[in-house]
Amino acid sequence: MRPGETGTEAGETALARTARVDLAAERDAAGIDELMASLDAELVGLHEVKDRIREVASLLLVDRVRQRFGVSSTRPNLHMCFTGNPGTGKTTVAMRMAGLLHRIGYLERGHLVAVTRDDLVGQYVGHTAPKTKEVLKRAMGGVLFIDEAYYLYRAENERDYGQESIEILLQVMENQREDVVVILAGYGDRMAEFFRSNPGMSSRVAHHVEFGDYDLDELRSIAELMSEQDGYRLGREAVEVMRELLDEQRAQPRFANARTVRNMLERARLRHASRIVDTQDDCGLDDLVRLEPVDFKP
Repeated sequence: MRPGETGTEAGETALARTARVDLAAERDAAGIDELMASLDAELVGLHEVKDRIREVASLLLVDRVRQRFGVSSTRPNLHMCFTGNPGTGKTTVAMRMAGLLHRIGYLERGHLVAVTRDDLVGQYVGHTAPKTKEVLKRAMGGVLFIDEAYYLYRAENERDYGQESIEILLQVMENQREDVVVILAGYGDRMAEFFRSNPGMSSRVAHHVEFGDYDLDELRSIAELMSEQDGYRLGREAVEVMRELLDEQRAQPRFANARTVRNMLERARLRHASRIVDTQDDCGLDDLVRLEPVDFKP
């Protein structure tokens, strides 16, 4: 049997209509709660995004149980669009979604293949189709994540080969949706324009998930989580300095949410190491793991 195939699908007798199914046990067997817990631990905030993932998991779980009773239904379309600014967790959620769809039996393998236009579109005649098909081949059984998907279509260039890639993607999304889930990602306004220019693509994407920017408290929590994962500790004063810097950077055009936090921490680690080496002849564990306010100041 393929992952997720029910006994009914394999030729076994369906459950009696009066039978009862333990949904809690089904959830546990599919590892849904475990996956959601890991997502909560890994990603701060994003409550609406996580709620949508729970909805998808519930739909697939119910479908699987329905099949055990001999009740058939159309396989749900799970192609998605993730919109939001950089650093809001789109790639991470796509990776977790792939794992969830595998655990619950929707996908054969559950891996993630992340690509951009350059991986799909060729530079000369006859180059695009093989590139796109090769990427799709690698993605079969999992999730194909196309970042900045609007770059596939360049209306100003009549000779652009992106449209050829789109046509191939459309065919696979329609005819092989049991084999691969496609997630398109990018800025919200540009993805909306992309769908207006490509109604065929719009009709094949059933789920639109918006990733909002993090507020200051969430950014602080992200910083503390990242620091802990890297074996560092932030004191209260260091947190306040970092919070002030983040508040300033949020107004800048290239602010990238969690990526900005990560870059800030990387710079702080450099300053911390230089400070320790330049000013101390010896050090203890506390010196090695504690980031001070001075480490964050430009």
